[in-house]
Amino acid sequence: MRIARFTTGGDPQYGFVQKEGGKKYRAVITGDPLFMKANPTGERIPLDDWDGVGEESASAVRLLTPVIPRSKVVCVGLNYIDHIREMGHDEPTQPVLFLKPNTAVIGPDDPIVLPEWSDEVSYEVELAIVIGRICKDVSEENALKYVLGYTIGNDVTARDAQRADGQWARAKSFDTACPLGPWIETDFDFENAEITSRVNGEVKQHSNTAQMLFNVPYLVSYISAAMTLLPGDVILTGTPAGVGRIDVGDVVECEIEGIGTLRNPVLRATA
Repeated sequence: MRIARFTTGGDPQYGFVQKEGGKKYRAVITGDPLFMKANPTGERIPLDDWDGVGEESASAVRLLTPVIPRSKVVCVGLNYIDHIREMGHDEPTQPVLFLKPNTAVIGPDDPIVLPEWSDEVSYEVELAIVIGRICKDVSEENALKYVLGYTIGNDVTARDAQRADGQWARAKSFDTACPLGPWIETDFDFENAEITSRVNGEVKQHSNTAQMLFNVPYLVSYISAAMTLLPGDVILTGTPAGVGRIDVGDVVECEIEGIGTLRNPVLRATA
């Protein structure tokens, strides 16, 4: 099941992305499915042949980020061997964790705005876990019971600031540094999914989630031992090799097999 958050010009709404007779549509539901039972309103918004990029529906529907994290985005660094090697780090024995604020989150087709203080910003496609229940000290065996579903993230990073600061907060937390979307997929094979990023149509990263050092149940369990995860919190699970620079005018596409494609243009902040 795919849960989308969208607007037709008014307040955000939620809907299930479904298909009938070869046509896609969004079945509108009441309220926020993270916190209440999802009840269909009966309204259907048709979609053309579309996987999250370039909607062509005449209904002026705009996708929003499928979730605004209620308290935090927990990020996992150095979780793919090939990326560890390209960054020149040793293989970690435990997950490397850092945080992004929810003010960094943007949705599909929203612009990534390069900060004035950075001259080297890069993309990082990542599988994102969306937490569905209050989660604290859970076992690996029970971890998936606390997961609502999965979406796509882009861990946008100011590399020059990361090197200069010696830690990652400023480099990874600036406004627009966390695109999420296009929707939440609840039925997803996280153990074997192709993961790809493209800049201006050119493939930059290509790997498989099977290459993660620490898998989804382990990460949920490990993180919940350190901090309480709340409904709507997001875990970014790391990026494969091939990270690189983006610049004004670029278009970044992050794609995960079984979920869809997250697309964002790149702009520069002005004084």
